[in-house]
Amino acid sequence: MVLSRFWLVIFVSSILFILVGSLTQKHYSLEFAITGKKDNPYLLKEVYLDKLPKEIKDTLLLSEDGKLVINKNPSDIDTTYEIALLKAGVQKATGERIVKVTGGKQKVDGIIETAKNTIIDIVLPLIATLAFFAGLMQLLVDSGASDRLAKRLSPFFTKIFPSVPKNHPSISYMTLNFSANFLGLDSAATPFGLKAMESLQEINPDKSRASDAQIMFLCLHAAGLTLIPTSIIGYRAAAHASNPADVMLPCIITSFIGTLAALLIVAFRQRINVLSGVLILTLMVILSAITGLLFYIGSLDIIGKNQFTSNFSSILLLGVIFLILIYAFVKEKQFTEKQTNIFDSFVVGARNGMNTAVTVFPYILGIMVAISLLRNSGLFELISGAISWFFLQIGVAKEITDSLPVALLRPFSSGGSRGFMLDAMSIHGPDSLTGRLACIFQCSAETTFYVVALYFGSIRVTNTRYTLATMLFVDLICVFVAIFMGLWFF
Repeated sequence: MVLSRFWLVIFVSSILFILVGSLTQKHYSLEFAITGKKDNPYLLKEVYLDKLPKEIKDTLLLSEDGKLVINKNPSDIDTTYEIALLKAGVQKATGERIVKVTGGKQKVDGIIETAKNTIIDIVLPLIATLAFFAGLMQLLVDSGASDRLAKRLSPFFTKIFPSVPKNHPSISYMTLNFSANFLGLDSAATPFGLKAMESLQEINPDKSRASDAQIMFLCLHAAGLTLIPTSIIGYRAAAHASNPADVMLPCIITSFIGTLAALLIVAFRQRINVLSGVLILTLMVILSAITGLLFYIGSLDIIGKNQFTSNFSSILLLGVIFLILIYAFVKEKQFTEKQTNIFDSFVVGARNGMNTAVTVFPYILGIMVAISLLRNSGLFELISGAISWFFLQIGVAKEITDSLPVALLRPFSSGGSRGFMLDAMSIHGPDSLTGRLACIFQCSAETTFYVVALYFGSIRVTNTRYTLATMLFVDLICVFVAIFMGLWFF
């Protein structure tokens, strides 16, 4: 219900903001919101050639391509104006030549392009990824590995998921999802997570309403405890940071506190006792793993750190695939008893993964189009600008407020917040407080609205209860923790 209303608010307010901009002549054309493409310049106006100042007119006529570029603000390329002379055949009835004046770049695609790219850039890759990993998960099921994993981890999971029966298959799927997130294996985390939601749905008494176990799982998943923020380190290396991995510890601490906050908040809502010895021991093991890895990485030089972090996730992913296949081969008799074989089992799982991806497409489409309108309307920039201004007025350093757009956009769009992060490093430098904070914001939160739509859409749950509110509150906690970590370390 909350997601539905929030979705409507985004849609309606964005459309109204665009229409008001048109009536006040802020927008010359509304095509940018419908068919516009990311990074295309905005059409500001069309004027007759003879109405231009003589120096601009003469320069335009003498240029080889019929264009004149005026950079009104050298420090911001988005303010560049391009005055383009239309082809000679494009004239008014009076025969006067027309000039197009464009300026600024479109932040995201219009709704038509977004709808098309949702299939091309999100759904098709999702289908391929889900098909592959769902096939591997079917091998885990048919070989009996998932049952063994569930039995061993039941003592821990029954503490935070009391409604899940002991040794339930969902335990193994949740374990694989948390492990993939923890180790930076993003490509594997989503298929495992979707399979966990499907398994939890089987024991959900109300199929249209999120169960306690589903809410706990999704909030912990979205908190995204990560050991190696591989992608962030890669972006910083590309931006020529002096030490691309220097944000790793703040990212780990921030995501750990976010995960702990999610656990405590949901446990309080569901009246779960988190002061058990099993939970405390598990947290201590995780902290020990993080500490040990950090000590090891700290002993490496810069080249060693870069090589380790760039290869860590890939080696782990290949290792997981290798172990699953070897285990399936060793337990081949299990497949024979079920009148199948290893490859046929993989194909069955892959087919189920494809069906899941097709099911979630409408949910993803609805969220992505709404975000497109929000960004193109200018409403998001207005809100983020107002928030940044407010923090400046109460004495928050400009270095922090300049990085806030990443934190504000992260729950809506990973690509959009990534763009702000790259801009922050480009403008302020990757080794500036702004550049580093933007990276920590990007690493320590999840694309909340996308995740809610994806996971609950896959099982057709319409009442998400307090899931969205909890996830957004955890995002807010991570913002404050990230700022503290940035100031503490840098």
